[in-house]
Amino acid sequence: MTRPGADWNPRHSVQATARRTADLVNALAPERPDPAAVADVLRAHGEPGPLDLTPDDITQLRAAAVPLRAVLAAPDADTAAALLNTLLRDSAHHLRLTSHGGGTPWHPRLDRHDDAPWGERFLASSCLALTVLVWDQQRPPGGTCASPSCRNVFLAQSRGLERRYCSRRCATRERVAAHRRARAAT
Repeated sequence: MTRPGADWNPRHSVQATARRTADLVNALAPERPDPAAVADVLRAHGEPGPLDLTPDDITQLRAAAVPLRAVLAAPDADTAAALLNTLLRDSAHHLRLTSHGGGTPWHPRLDRHDDAPWGERFLASSCLALTVLVWDQQRPPGGTCASPSCRNVFLAQSRGLERRYCSRRCATRERVAAHRRARAAT
């Protein structure tokens, strides 16, 4: 949610924003009501200064996280694109190209982004990043962890095998559980 610097890289910025989106969607899950964790995620993704998130800020961020979770969990590119198109159509932000007066390479920018409330900024910047990922990869931008005890969303970044788990920890936990079930059955 910060303005890119002189060394701005559009590919890195899209990936970084999309990673922040997945991390915030997970931190904003209804079963995780800790506003300090949300602030920690924002700081970890480069949000400067002290973050005094109000209960209203958290409510707005949670409201934005719901449709973004659906985009990340979309089963295919068509569904992800339809969800993103709805979010982009309903947004009060307008897309334009900017170079910040020549200080950075030309890149897409959403108007009203800097002075908008937290929820609007999160939704707008996330929609832009996820839109670029669907466009670039022609597939859903993420997925939902296959572990029944987790259900976090994650960013699908590789073009290789389809990712099923949000982390190695979840994948290992599920493999160990399957191994134990198989051993117990014999």
